[in-house]
Amino acid sequence: MATPESGGGFTLPEALLALVLVGLLAQLGLTSASRDLADSRLEGASRRVMMGLERGRNAALRLGQPCVLALSASGWQEPQGSSLPPCDGAALDLGEGLGGGPAVSLSHNLPAAVRFTSNGLIIDGGTVLLSTEGTDLVRCVVVALPLGVTRLGRQGPGGCLPDPRP
Repeated sequence: MATPESGGGFTLPEALLALVLVGLLAQLGLTSASRDLADSRLEGASRRVMMGLERGRNAALRLGQPCVLALSASGWQEPQGSSLPPCDGAALDLGEGLGGGPAVSLSHNLPAAVRFTSNGLIIDGGTVLLSTEGTDLVRCVVVALPLGVTRLGRQGPGGCLPDPRP
């Protein structure tokens, strides 16, 4: 009786197992990429909060007089109805250049109009919290009084904690 020669291919159970493994690896890669994208979106928005403060400082110095900026859910804007002039040219969108995807959520306890002195000091303090879907990370920006020193960090159990050093 003759036996059939082995064709060198995969059996059905082997092919199914390989397909399941490839699917699991793809899922892990997509989850990791999605989390990295969310972290990047959050990092970009938090850097733009800091950049808006710096632009406000520079505008006050350039103008040689006090000025104000307002922080909304979409970013830094020139406030309406303030007794001080707006920080001309300092408005900045938080999502600029980040493309589609879930928006970054922003909450803060800054005043409606953040004031900058003519020599570039921030005279209003508070904390800004930023978060987005796809990551558990919450970024924070602290504006500390009396000199308006700013610090970027991660929200933790004790408040806004400095980023760990690599």
